[in-house]
Amino acid sequence: MRPIQATIHLGALRHNLEVAKSHAPQSRAMAVVKANGYGHGLLRIAQGLDDADGFAVLGLNEAIGLREAGFNQAILLLEGVFHERELAGAAQDDISLVVHHLEQVRMLEQAFMDTPVSVFIKMNTGMNRLGFRPEHYAGAVSRLAACRNVAQIALMTHFATADDSLGVAGPLAIFNQATRGMAYPVSLANSAAILRYPETHTDWVRPGIMLYGASPVAGTPAKAYGLRPAMSLASAVIAIQNLQAGDSVGYGHRFTASRPTRVGIVACGYADGYPRHAPSGTPVAVAGRMTQTLGRVSMDMLFVDITDIPEAVVGSAVELWGEHVPVDAVAEISGTVGYELLCALAARVPVKVVS
Repeated sequence: MRPIQATIHLGALRHNLEVAKSHAPQSRAMAVVKANGYGHGLLRIAQGLDDADGFAVLGLNEAIGLREAGFNQAILLLEGVFHERELAGAAQDDISLVVHHLEQVRMLEQAFMDTPVSVFIKMNTGMNRLGFRPEHYAGAVSRLAACRNVAQIALMTHFATADDSLGVAGPLAIFNQATRGMAYPVSLANSAAILRYPETHTDWVRPGIMLYGASPVAGTPAKAYGLRPAMSLASAVIAIQNLQAGDSVGYGHRFTASRPTRVGIVACGYADGYPRHAPSGTPVAVAGRMTQTLGRVSMDMLFVDITDIPEAVVGSAVELWGEHVPVDAVAEISGTVGYELLCALAARVPVKVVS
């Protein structure tokens, strides 16, 4: 069996949830577990986050799966329903819906339902992705308040720039102005806003990437926020090549040795979810010591520099990301974000769960 394995640390998930709660102690935490729990496995993640007040997912099938697994917390569909026929299933399992455009309002007004559903009405405060424009928001709220198929109502938006220098002041002012006088629960803060903007800590906060131990703020390591990685990806050295000065390694000869170089061949490649575009110099740990990758990542293998790690041999442990190698560091040098790497973990990689 190939030595590659991902390990999911439930204790890290619980710890990261507590970090979120400590920043917003008066808010309820809606743990975002979409994209198969950011690549960690939906039900595994829910097990580790069983102290969350709610879960946010994308698909009705995910929500029903959580209910069937015995999770009784609030569950929210972040994009709402896509067809009227989904409304009955959502109502039956007490699943709340984000409503973000008029067609969803019409679906609720026209549906014949035995049980009403709770809704979170989304405002577009500048991301221009989903949500009612501020000038149309009060009208949507009024229609849903009058709809027989709607039980409880909450108000929400999503910040486009909570993670950078633009911050949330502008969109927050837009939201507050458009909702003035509306006496409903509110949900505003994503991970970056939870950590950076206490003024966004309303009735519900929505921690996402922070739960998995990656940083929501570029340039600030997760450790600075007290977060722990929930996933580690590890493999082993399966062969060693000894290069002389002038020798190259891998497809395209992207690395050519300038001195005698020991190269460890590692059983991990882009078919396992490691980024193919990771350049030479991407951080990696071999036998517990930091080093770097060399050359181009292959489908099933990559190359690491073990010249200065004489104890490294065939079978030596390799950490691709985890406790010693932050996933954000791998992502940054690869021109992407930690979210993408975690979500890209391939189905062929065995997963171990530890408490």
